[in-house]
Amino acid sequence: MKTCLHSIKGGGLALLLPWIFFQACMGQEGSLYRIRTLAFYNLENLFDTHRDTLIYDGARTPRGKDRWTQERYQEKIGKMAWVLSQIGRDPAPGAPDLIGVCEVENRRVLNDLVWHPRLRREQYGIIHFDSPDERGIDVALLYKKAAFSPTASKSHRLLLYDADQQRDYTRDVLVVSGLLDGEELYLLVNHWPSRSGGQARSDPYRKAAAELNLKIIDSIYRWEAHPKLVVMGDFNDNPLDDSLKKILKSTGDTAKPEARQLYNPMEALYKKGAGSLAYRDTWSLFDQILLSANWLPTQQEGYHFWKAGIYDPPYLSQQRGRFRSYPYRTYTGGRYTGGYSDHFPVYAYLLRKAP
Repeated sequence: MKTCLHSIKGGGLALLLPWIFFQACMGQEGSLYRIRTLAFYNLENLFDTHRDTLIYDGARTPRGKDRWTQERYQEKIGKMAWVLSQIGRDPAPGAPDLIGVCEVENRRVLNDLVWHPRLRREQYGIIHFDSPDERGIDVALLYKKAAFSPTASKSHRLLLYDADQQRDYTRDVLVVSGLLDGEELYLLVNHWPSRSGGQARSDPYRKAAAELNLKIIDSIYRWEAHPKLVVMGDFNDNPLDDSLKKILKSTGDTAKPEARQLYNPMEALYKKGAGSLAYRDTWSLFDQILLSANWLPTQQEGYHFWKAGIYDPPYLSQQRGRFRSYPYRTYTGGRYTGGYSDHFPVYAYLLRKAP
């Protein structure tokens, strides 16, 4: 299908519209669409410079091993704000409408992020809860107030125990419901347990996170017969791993999703060798956006899924050296390099026919 942009002309009101008209050009006939962008980004240890005695954040302080100064913090905030302002801008006209983030220390860093001059005009709201994670890192949702109206939010605790039945504190699952241009949807924002200690050893933790997501999704279906769901996050698993394929029953096949099945557009990207992070010369696609099957294009009115991708422009990658093409990190090998994050962001577009 050939696509093109349909320009908006006229008075100031048209220029303030929080969407663009996207024209699908098929011969001389065409349809106009409104477009919305979903995104997810692991911000890689976005800590402030203050010592919090309740968490292990000592390294990210001016006197800690990372020498995390106010100047470095402000540089990081500016770079994160720039990336978020650019995701999905082609063909969308502005920053994403809904952004899930992880590895943020607290509400303070989120406020500094959305009020940065590079993001301030986007008018983002914040939904965030402090989690019990030992490092103090949380997940959050940023939303454009002009596009999305939250109706409810809750943080769901993931209870994990090690072999000695000692509690292993980790991130919560953030669940938000709201209206996207009047259409109800539910978002689950995740940051599943890492592969620290090895993939096999840590695998039960991520399966437990998948089970919690499944439990939340089932509870939503008890309240609503056909909810529109978005499950996003850094899953620390790839699209073909058991946590996603067997527990969440995700599929990359648009032709065969069942009514309650999750469609994973990142699966096709992963099979082509694409990734959002690299380790020991192997690319992984841990950052994903999954959608309920009723987002797939139908004859029904309302938003539907168009396409998904990984935002990986050259400036987000190492340009030379041993880690060339890897995500350009803030620290590499314990040394401050002034990059962005060890992950690339991911995004997905939603389209809706304009009146």
